[in-house]
Amino acid sequence: MTAGQGSRVLVTGGAGFIGRRLVRALLDNGAEVTVADLHEPPVTGVRTVLGDLRDPSVAAQAVTPGTDLIVHLAALTSVLRSLEDPAGTYQTNVAVTAELLELARNRGVGSFVLASTNAVVGDVGSAVITEQQPTRPLTPYGATKAAGEMLLSCYSAAYGLAGSALRFSNVYGPGMAAKDSFVPRLMRAARDGLGVQVYGDGTQVRDLVHVDDIVAGILLAWRTGARGPLILGAGESVTVNDIIAAARAVTGAPIPADHIPAKPGEMPAVIVDISAARALGYRPTHDLKSGLATVWPEFAPPSAPEGTAQ
Repeated sequence: MTAGQGSRVLVTGGAGFIGRRLVRALLDNGAEVTVADLHEPPVTGVRTVLGDLRDPSVAAQAVTPGTDLIVHLAALTSVLRSLEDPAGTYQTNVAVTAELLELARNRGVGSFVLASTNAVVGDVGSAVITEQQPTRPLTPYGATKAAGEMLLSCYSAAYGLAGSALRFSNVYGPGMAAKDSFVPRLMRAARDGLGVQVYGDGTQVRDLVHVDDIVAGILLAWRTGARGPLILGAGESVTVNDIIAAARAVTGAPIPADHIPAKPGEMPAVIVDISAARALGYRPTHDLKSGLATVWPEFAPPSAPEGTAQ
């Protein structure tokens, strides 16, 4: 089934940061979309199931016979919260995934795309992360995502479900105003004339991928029937200092950096290999500066220019 006219798609977490962009793309492609979320999605033209997917009745209402695809984005994604509440993280991230997979099996859903993370492989130092590395998660969050991947693999092998676990790197883009990750912190600092705290010397390496590239990757995985884990990132690793420099260039603000001691367990590098996704046709469209330029307008004061990026 292609991402086209008349396809029936369930997006869990469809009112969230990635979900909102995905739902809009699906609608633009002519799909019939159901959103299952705790919150009302800020888009029209979708069927909405409001409630907690840990409630089996909510999940059952969301997965209707005739659904072609489930994109499972809903999850507890905070590493800190997972450390504080591993049991609750399991219920949200693993038990819900298992329930959705069983509903997919019983109701004839053809495809299932799971939002996963490169955190499933743990700390590999400065090695390049590939889909072939063993899963050795270091936190309950990473462990629950690895468990979800194993469940999806089982349902794909045993029941013929076209299942793909997409391992996202650090996602950023429009719609981050309520988030507290590093990019929105930079944007708020630029707006308010403040600085940002940086753990260590700022030479840690990260892969930042634009939300629209993630949406394109999700649709690609569905369209191509990709199976197994697939890494989606920018394919370009940058340092934290590089990110700050790009934010300064885009916003025109000085954004002073206050270097503080690194937290225990801080990964020195996240370098991902996206060649498997590229082989399917995945082509990230944003570099760091052009991507940050799409984020700044939501934070910029009304009288300020939208950015100085060239």
